[in-house]
Amino acid sequence: MGRRRGWATALREAVVRTAAGRITAVAAAFCVASAGLPGTVAEAAGTAEAPSYAFDRNARAITAARGTTDAVRLEPGTTYRSALVGREKVYYRLELDAAATAYVSVTAVPAAGTTLASGDGIRVSVQNADSGSCSYDTVTVGASREAHPVTAWGAREILDGKGLCQEAGTYYLVVERTETSTEDGQPWELELTPVSEPPSTGTGATSVPEVWNSATPAPLVEEPVNRPGGAGFSDATAVRQGVWRDEIVPGQTLFYKVPVDWGQQLYATVDLDSAGTDSGFVVPALDLTAYNPVRAEIADTSIGYGGTQKSTSLPPLPPVRHVNRYAPTNPTQSLRFAGFHYLAVYLSAHVAERFGDGPYGVKLRVRIGGTAQAGPAYQGGSVPGGVFDTGARGGRSTSPGGADDAAGGGDDAMTAVAVGGLGTGSALLLVLGVWTVTARRRASAQIRASAQNPMA
Repeated sequence: MGRRRGWATALREAVVRTAAGRITAVAAAFCVASAGLPGTVAEAAGTAEAPSYAFDRNARAITAARGTTDAVRLEPGTTYRSALVGREKVYYRLELDAAATAYVSVTAVPAAGTTLASGDGIRVSVQNADSGSCSYDTVTVGASREAHPVTAWGAREILDGKGLCQEAGTYYLVVERTETSTEDGQPWELELTPVSEPPSTGTGATSVPEVWNSATPAPLVEEPVNRPGGAGFSDATAVRQGVWRDEIVPGQTLFYKVPVDWGQQLYATVDLDSAGTDSGFVVPALDLTAYNPVRAEIADTSIGYGGTQKSTSLPPLPPVRHVNRYAPTNPTQSLRFAGFHYLAVYLSAHVAERFGDGPYGVKLRVRIGGTAQAGPAYQGGSVPGGVFDTGARGGRSTSPGGADDAAGGGDDAMTAVAVGGLGTGSALLLVLGVWTVTARRRASAQIRASAQNPMA
């Protein structure tokens, strides 16, 4: 018995040492990972620095062509990283059939600290082989005149009644800087994301409903939950209906994504905390921009800041409907498919000059209105897959007057949201708890086995 007892004790000690080693390793990894979590504030010599844009880590690096002959082909489902130097047009190639609609978003990231004009930005278009224009979009840095990420999009749409760009063939994505009086001489990095949307079965309506619930809902009054925002579209933080809290430094953009199903409406408000000082006024100071699943801008709002708490909301947006693509203007035109919609929160770098480096507290209030409906019958899937789907059908009503419920986001999506809502510290404790229980069970099993076979 004495020998068995000593062996069992040694086994227990070994298990404890192993578990302790794992805990130490995880704790160390947690400390390292926490330093790079989206939404964290980087400190350098006591001064807060705005984190840079987070490009897709799997993006394929390509060189922009100055003409169509050498244009690199873009494949739906692959994200690309490129650069725009100077003011010459650059070209990328698309090989398209006569059935699917193609979208390409272009996020441009000017060099940090560059002084720009309000008209500085990018112009994106899709053209056919005969220089015919299929789409055209321009976005600028605006009144802030600051270097921060801006996103424009191009499309080759297959639409009933549209004559141009409906045939199969070679098309070109054309990207250029907008013409302004400034020239910074710095390359603007680009992130390009091509997406293919399959055709729908049959012929649907082409007339957009004129009546929809345009009332502004009552603001959410739930307790805020800590939810650090991402630093780019590719690592945007998934959230659902609720109030989400984070910190932001001047010059930083936080990215979130919200599942919005067919027939539902997205409402969003952002609150900025007070600075505690009165040192003037910054216009514009805080921007909130909504993008659809292919990163096309839907709507935005902006507000000035004088050191006291401020709040601004997106205008009421119509429900997500397939027929919205026939609308003549935004925001209706961009609310054309279900899926994860993005919210980007940007705090002007000028806020630091007036009120200090921060960080500043922000709260994002998200509400989903309407009941999830069945979408169109697509002839196949999107590329990449799942872009136009939240994974939920037949969910509960989430009318603007209701304070609870969430957008249908699918089990996997909502599990990620729930885990994120626990906070990284809670997730770490959960992992350590599981390891501890597992270690104890293994120790007990080994002790029982040794008792049954003492010579083993």
